[in-house]
Amino acid sequence: MPGEKECLGGKRAAVLDGEAVAGRTRDCPDVRQAPWYEYDYSASFRTWCGIVPSDSDKLRHDIMNTFILIDSISSDFSTWRQFPEKSVRLRDNSPLREAGRAKMDLINQNALPSRLESRLLFAVPKSAPPFALQITSQTLTDNITEGRLQHATLDLLAGSDIQFRRDHRLDIALVKNHPIALVFLPAADIPTFVGEGRVDLGITGQDQILEHEATTPPEEETWAEEVLDLAFGYCRLQVQVPEKGSYAQPRDLIGRHICTSFVGLTKRYFARLEAQEKGVTNGDMSDNGTQLKTKIKHLSGSVEAACALGVADGIVDLVESGDTMKAAGLKAIDTVVESRAVLIKSKHPSNPKLVDMVASRIRGVIAAQQFVLCQYNIPRDLIPTATKITPGKRAPTITALDNADWLAVSSMVEKKKIATVMDELSDCGATDILVLNIANSR
Repeated sequence: MPGEKECLGGKRAAVLDGEAVAGRTRDCPDVRQAPWYEYDYSASFRTWCGIVPSDSDKLRHDIMNTFILIDSISSDFSTWRQFPEKSVRLRDNSPLREAGRAKMDLINQNALPSRLESRLLFAVPKSAPPFALQITSQTLTDNITEGRLQHATLDLLAGSDIQFRRDHRLDIALVKNHPIALVFLPAADIPTFVGEGRVDLGITGQDQILEHEATTPPEEETWAEEVLDLAFGYCRLQVQVPEKGSYAQPRDLIGRHICTSFVGLTKRYFARLEAQEKGVTNGDMSDNGTQLKTKIKHLSGSVEAACALGVADGIVDLVESGDTMKAAGLKAIDTVVESRAVLIKSKHPSNPKLVDMVASRIRGVIAAQQFVLCQYNIPRDLIPTATKITPGKRAPTITALDNADWLAVSSMVEKKKIATVMDELSDCGATDILVLNIANSR
């Protein structure tokens, strides 16, 4: 029977068919007094964009009625919206539904929220929720990886003066100082949203973009365009085999069982290997629809354990440092792709000028993270030698001093090389060498 169920922290959750629905009340001791309802937003956003079926989040409730969700960081009713395709159904006599009916006129005016209509949509990688129904070693690894990706992304946004506040567990955040809405999505989904033109900008890994392209039918156009290398999130998609096994080269795995989370890229890789074995040099096996001899199996978690458990003869998986693979008794025999985080955009963004502004700001933040400003004094006759050591990004800035025999030099130097540069400048005869951090650059 519908009712209520006590939740952690003394709060209550709506219950439907004896099960707690994924929602909660905030600052309200009794769900019957709650004027609004909160729901995990990402699946609803996907449905709104028309990219995945409305039952993708595995809810078992009737979805053809009128449903109410809150979709913004605001706590008032101005951001309620109507999802006729998907959500959790509220029982007919529910106080929540009655509260929703009271706002129906407003909802009908905001089927597509006015706060998003005029905003540039910017997809940001989201980290996993603080809890999950199923946890595996790969889940934990993915969570850590996506958490790092999100942390680095948020640092870029902060350095670019993109100001926002994201409420707990809501996947939409409105930027305060620009007409931008941040949409927090899994990194693997971002190429789809940007490629379909549903989102204007996104940050994700090159591996996810290539996997999206590999799994997109040839007749479907992919609109995602790489704008900027973000210089973080380095990793490699590698072919791994048991260290003590008999497989030494990639072609040894032709016809064997391979497990991976990147099925599209893996199929493409082995299609080319098999084509080479058959003497085909101007294409791969997938071009003519030939069935692969190699058996590719998808695993969403614990890929590194597949060989030890006898599920696979080899795997294709992402590697950062390689420590996890070594611990699992695996070794790399080839690299499928190298990857890093990139900024991508739709080929038809809603506001190209704003896209260019965001890209320019992020580019400046990255330059500031990679470079420092080196200043020093040098005798005039040693300037040619010193400027070879510190050529700068374009050219060093040289300023005259009161002493006619000396000059002051300012130059941007790569942060990772600054210690060596200072040694060389000192040996050259430079004095008063200073190193200053750069907050931003254009």
